[in-house]
Amino acid sequence: MFGQGDGVPALPAEGIEAATVRVDGYDLFPVRGISAYPATRRARDIQARIAAIASDPSISVEELKAVSGADREQIFAGETMILAVVDADAELAGIERRLLAEVYLGRIREAIETYRRDRSPQVLLINSGYVLAATIILALVAVGLRAAFRRLEIAIAHRYGWRIDGLKVKSVELLDAEQIWTAVRGALKLAHALLLLSAVYWYLNFALSLLPWTRKLSYGLLHMVLDPVRAIGTGLLTYTDNVIFLVILFFIVRYVLRLLRGFFSAVRKGKVTFASFEPEWAWPTYRIIRLLVIVFAIVVAYPYIPGSDSEAFKGISIFLGVLFSLGSSSVISNIIAGYTMTYRRAFKVGDRVKIGETVGDVAEMRLLVTHLRSLKNEEVVIPNSTILNNEVVNYSSLAREDGLILHTTVGIGYEIPWRQVEAMLLLAAERTGGLLKDPQPFVLQKSLGDFAVNYELNAYCTTPRRTMSLYNALHQNIQDVFNEYGVQIMTPAYERDTEQPKVVPKDQWYAPPAQPPAPEKQGS
Repeated sequence: MFGQGDGVPALPAEGIEAATVRVDGYDLFPVRGISAYPATRRARDIQARIAAIASDPSISVEELKAVSGADREQIFAGETMILAVVDADAELAGIERRLLAEVYLGRIREAIETYRRDRSPQVLLINSGYVLAATIILALVAVGLRAAFRRLEIAIAHRYGWRIDGLKVKSVELLDAEQIWTAVRGALKLAHALLLLSAVYWYLNFALSLLPWTRKLSYGLLHMVLDPVRAIGTGLLTYTDNVIFLVILFFIVRYVLRLLRGFFSAVRKGKVTFASFEPEWAWPTYRIIRLLVIVFAIVVAYPYIPGSDSEAFKGISIFLGVLFSLGSSSVISNIIAGYTMTYRRAFKVGDRVKIGETVGDVAEMRLLVTHLRSLKNEEVVIPNSTILNNEVVNYSSLAREDGLILHTTVGIGYEIPWRQVEAMLLLAAERTGGLLKDPQPFVLQKSLGDFAVNYELNAYCTTPRRTMSLYNALHQNIQDVFNEYGVQIMTPAYERDTEQPKVVPKDQWYAPPAQPPAPEKQGS
C-alpha cells in the first residue's frame, strides 16, 4: 500500500502515471499512482488532507513528522497521516526515499504556514490595499494610453497629413488619402488594444495572486490565454501546406480586389473613360466583378479548408445551401432588377421620377430597394422588382438637354378671341421666373367644349425638382393676367352668363389679409 491514507499497493514504477500536489495554487511535489488509484485522485486526496490541517489552527506545524517503515516513509500531523512516500515516488524524483520524505515534509510545513499567513486579517488587509492600488494604476494607465494615442494620431495627422494628400493628387491611386488614414488609425487602435490588454493581463495576474482563493486562477491565467492559441496553432501545423496556400490565395484576391476598386473608382470619377460606358455604371460593375472574384476564390479554396472533407462540414454546406435557395428568391429578383435598372439608365440619384402612383426624387439606389423622397418630403422605399414591373416616368433625363415641358389647361368662353387668350397665356408664362424663354412657350387648343375652348399652355424648364413651385407661380400669373384684361376663366365648370364677367379688379388683388409686395428700392 502507499499507506493507510493512500490506499493503493506499493507496486513497481512501470506504467505508473504522475500528478502534482497543489495547495493554494502552489506546486508542492509530484506523486505517482496506478490504474486502481490514479495519480490525480491520490494528489487530490493529499491536497484535501493538507488543506484540512492548515485550516485547523490547533495543529502546529511542529507536530508534522516523517516516520520510516519497511517499504515506505509516512508523514503524519499528530495522529493523522498525510501521505506515504514509496519507492515509485523516489524513483520519480531520482533521490533516496528517506531524503525525499524529508523534502516533502519541509514543503508541507511551508505550505501550511503560507496557507495560514495568507488568510490572516493583517495580510488580507494589506493585499486588499495592493489590489485597490493596482486597480487605480490600471485606470490611470487606461486613461493615459487613450490620451497618448489621441495625441499621437493628431501629431501624425499634423506632420504627415499634407504628404498623404499630395500623394493622392499625383496619380490614380489604389489607396486614396481616406483609406490610408483608415489603415493608420486601425494600426494605432490595434497597438492601443494590445497595450491595454497587456496591462489588464498583468493587473489580473497580480490581483488574483494576492488573494488565496483566486491564486490558482492567476497561475492558470496565462494558460487560459495560450492554450487556445496553442491548440489552433497545432491544428494549423497539421494543415501547413493548405494554410500556406489559403494565405497566399487570400492576399492575391485581396490585391486583385484592391486593383479593381482603384480602377473602377477612377472610372466613376471620370479619370478613366470608355466609349458607351457611363460613369455611374462603374460601382455596380465593380460589385458584380468583386462577387465573381470572391465566389471563384471560395471555389478554389474550398478543398484546402481544414475539415472540408468531414461529414459535419458537408452537412453544414448542404444546410446553408437549402436555406439560401428557400429564402433568397425575392432577394435575387430584387438584386437582378436593381442591376437591370442601372444598366438601362432608367434613372439615377437626384432625378425626379414617377413610379406607379409615387412622384419624388431618387434619394438612394441600393441593391434591393430604391429610396424616393416624395413631394411632401416623405421617404418611400420601393423594391427594385416592383419598379421593374411598373412604368417609370423620368422627368429629369431629357430636361438636362431639351428641358421639361410644364403644361396647364384653362377653359375660356367662345366670345373671347382665341388670339387674345393665347397672348395672355404667353404673357403669364413670360412673367413666371424659372421658365425658359428659349425654346419659347406655346399654346395648344386642346378641345372645343360645350361651353368653352380648352387652351393648354406649354412652357419649358430645366429644373424638374421645382415643378411644384413653378406650377404655383404660373397659375398665379394666369389669374393675374386674365383679371387685368377682364377675361373670365370658365373652368372648372360653367353655369350661366352673368351681366358682369367674374373677374377680380386689380385694386382688389391684395384685399385683406393679403399684403402687397414691398416696392423695389431705386438705386442711388
